[in-house]
Amino acid sequence: MSGWVDVAPPDQIEPGQHRWVDVDDVPVLVFNVEGDFHAIEDMCSHEEYPMAGGEVKGDRITCPQHGAEFCLRTGAALTAPAYEPLTTFPVRIHEGMVQVRDDRWD
Repeated sequence: MSGWVDVAPPDQIEPGQHRWVDVDDVPVLVFNVEGDFHAIEDMCSHEEYPMAGGEVKGDRITCPQHGAEFCLRTGAALTAPAYEPLTTFPVRIHEGMVQVRDDRWD
């Protein structure tokens, strides 16, 4: 079980941008999607390729390896060749800091 991990103050992650953070040895990307913060594991569900560097348009990210698109809000796979969703994580703003945690083992 992971506690909350500080990412950055909200104003330091502009809309359409992201930050990378390590959460208990899991690489996590935290995105600002039109003022809302969402987090995904930095690993494509199709072939375990890092998602960092993928093109972001609105609430979608494209895997830089094979072009599969995913929803940043839900992790849902939107196009082939991916069919499984990305792992997502809870995000909050607490005491002026965007925070993320891995709640999979709670």
